[in-house]
Amino acid sequence: MKNTTIIIVFLFIISSIYFYSTNREIKQVTKDNDSNVIAPLPNTDKELTESLVQNTKSTQSQIKQGILTYIGMSIEELQEVLGEPMRIDPSSYDYDWWVYNEDYEKYLQIGVEGNKVVTIFAIGEQLEISPFKIGQSFAEINKNYSFEKSIAFTAQRNSYRFELNEDERKTRPIIKMGDVFVQLYFDNFTEKLSSVRMMNADTLVKLRPYELIYRGELLSAQELSDKEWKEVERGNEAQILDITNVIRLRHGLGIVKLDEQTSKVAYKHSKDMNQSDYFSHTSPTTGGLANRLAEGEVIYQLAGENIAAMYVDGIAAVEGWLNSEGHRETLLNEKFTHLGVGVFEKHYTQNFVQKWE
Repeated sequence: MKNTTIIIVFLFIISSIYFYSTNREIKQVTKDNDSNVIAPLPNTDKELTESLVQNTKSTQSQIKQGILTYIGMSIEELQEVLGEPMRIDPSSYDYDWWVYNEDYEKYLQIGVEGNKVVTIFAIGEQLEISPFKIGQSFAEINKNYSFEKSIAFTAQRNSYRFELNEDERKTRPIIKMGDVFVQLYFDNFTEKLSSVRMMNADTLVKLRPYELIYRGELLSAQELSDKEWKEVERGNEAQILDITNVIRLRHGLGIVKLDEQTSKVAYKHSKDMNQSDYFSHTSPTTGGLANRLAEGEVIYQLAGENIAAMYVDGIAAVEGWLNSEGHRETLLNEKFTHLGVGVFEKHYTQNFVQKWE
């Protein structure tokens, strides 16, 4: 009998926000810690098998609809439906994001691996994501779909079961529809659907967004070179800017423009946190946000910072910020006009600034 293994996925996320102006400083700190632990569970084979059977029965009647049908499409089929993307961003999970951002109300990312669509991220309010709808209430969706504590399946002859805690079931539950997994990102402040991520089984295992128990081989994305990480980081930065603006427009706010100078400051902080093994708005070597902006010769009236670490990608980081009160205030501050984004591997920094007119 093959051994069963558990991976507890802890997303390290400490959230702090600073606002700086010429005469005031406001600081808010929240903290939520997670980490990765691997330990053998030799006696869970029966439980895992029973869960697989139950999960299969509960999804037999569900049919793919809307953009769910894009999963498994070839590149040629995708181009016939959507045309060429505005840009292509590599990911750290073996697929490339085809980004359609010409219209933020139809903002869409399609993940392509090889010649096939393996994942989709949809946040534009005018997208057809049937049977769901951006802005739909948590209660309405939960009435039609049960948000289970676990979801089990097989992929490439291996058995997997993801376990969700209460907070995850509230903010980002996952359901199985046929052979597609649908992760729903909810805005806890409005209790409405913010965005949707759809993926096949292999991609879900590579992302590992929840605690995982598996038997057999653990599917993993290929290791990246330093050069490849640079390309992934730039893609995450561009997506964070796009998604931030989608959310700001949704709340009746103006978009923020990319500021390259401020982005350099943000990138240095993400890299510093990663390489110096700390997670804070205050660097042991470069000080706080005001110090870093001054060093970067960024001139501003008001500035704010959001940081995150160990989220699977920039998409998840922004949705995480949206559900944290302090980060949300920064993300939705009407005074900010520009944004600098810096990503180093799995460390993410947003530096918002209000420029002098």
